[in-house]
Amino acid sequence: MFKKLTLSAVTALALGAGAAMAAGGAGHVHDVDFSFEGPFGKFDENQLQRGLQIYTEVCSACHGLKHVPLRTLADEGGPHLPEDQVRAYSAQLDIFDAELDDDRPRKPSDHFPESSLSNAPDLSLMAKARAGFHGPMGTGLSQLFNGIGGPEYIASILTGYTGEEKEQAGVTFYENTAFPGGWIAMAPPLYGEDVEFADGHSNELHHEAEDLAAFLMWTAEPKMMARKQAGFVAVTLLFLMTVLLYLTNKKLWAPHKGKKFDL
Repeated sequence: MFKKLTLSAVTALALGAGAAMAAGGAGHVHDVDFSFEGPFGKFDENQLQRGLQIYTEVCSACHGLKHVPLRTLADEGGPHLPEDQVRAYSAQLDIFDAELDDDRPRKPSDHFPESSLSNAPDLSLMAKARAGFHGPMGTGLSQLFNGIGGPEYIASILTGYTGEEKEQAGVTFYENTAFPGGWIAMAPPLYGEDVEFADGHSNELHHEAEDLAAFLMWTAEPKMMARKQAGFVAVTLLFLMTVLLYLTNKKLWAPHKGKKFDL
């Protein structure tokens, strides 16, 4: 009787999992070996600059980065653009000034524009919002070594279109192997060779997707490098304190070790 119940339960779970997969499931996210992953990883300035170019020429038509100050483009550990380039880039973007009651060019002290479409999400925190590598029981160990999974999700979405389309309620959906459910309302934003890089880097689809994903990771975690450095210093100091306390403890108790005390 127990065997029959066990087999029935296993069969039901298997069928349920199969039905979920048939309905689209959670989507397939492939791992990417980004330079900033791991405790000693760091952003690649050239990759971030390429990602900024892709965002500017392709994504900014719909999506915004309203939480990102333009001045941070000059920060070390980020795209690290020269100050004059940051000012020139900012001036290409308009912003409404209430004092002037008119539009004016943005300054480095201003933020990136918001999304121009109501149904286009802001990309500032997308890489953190889509974190997927949480590790066992929320310990964060997987994130420490593999990254949070957000950039992988973005790169997988950008390269996961199959070319299939369908229409529902007047809305066109595109099949995407990485998107939960298997169908997404956003048309493929990248096809490969969408931009020309000044450094001559490959502009194949997967390279563009990885460059953009890395840039969006920086927008979500602009102080990642400083945080890692602070963490490394803190761990080193804790280790040294542990060793010193251990040696001090041994030295203090060495004269009394092995002695018998009358109670």
